[in-house]
Amino acid sequence: MRRSERRETIFRLLFMQQFRGEEMPEQISEYLESVRGGLEEVPADGRVSAEEEEAIREKVEDITAHIPGIDERLNKASKGWKTSRMGKVDLSILRLAAYELLFDDDVPTGVAINEAVEIAKKYGGDESASFVNGILGQIARQADVKENPEKTE
Repeated sequence: MRRSERRETIFRLLFMQQFRGEEMPEQISEYLESVRGGLEEVPADGRVSAEEEEAIREKVEDITAHIPGIDERLNKASKGWKTSRMGKVDLSILRLAAYELLFDDDVPTGVAINEAVEIAKKYGGDESASFVNGILGQIARQADVKENPEKTE
């Protein structure tokens, strides 16, 4: 599974989580089973490897654990749009990308934002891509200033 496919799968699981809540641990395996046929890089036996499934599960769980802090950052970055008012698609995309920006050192800032914008174009409304891009750009700037205060001078 390519990274972009993994990211899209994680987005879908985060989106589903907003409706299913506590049932999610059991739903992850069932969901992965249902999408295996649509993946470009499926192993010969038609299964996603146990390692891949575990990596997806761990990332969803880690993002979920960070949601209060992520939502706080999203609320600060989005003027006039609190997370409680955001569409569930946009919110799921933003949570995933904000997690990557703030907590995942393996994902460069530009990649996190660009991938989120692409997911927003595919799944969101007409304004989703620019909405997601604007909020993530603000979070990236805030994170950069916090880590590199000399840039504000």
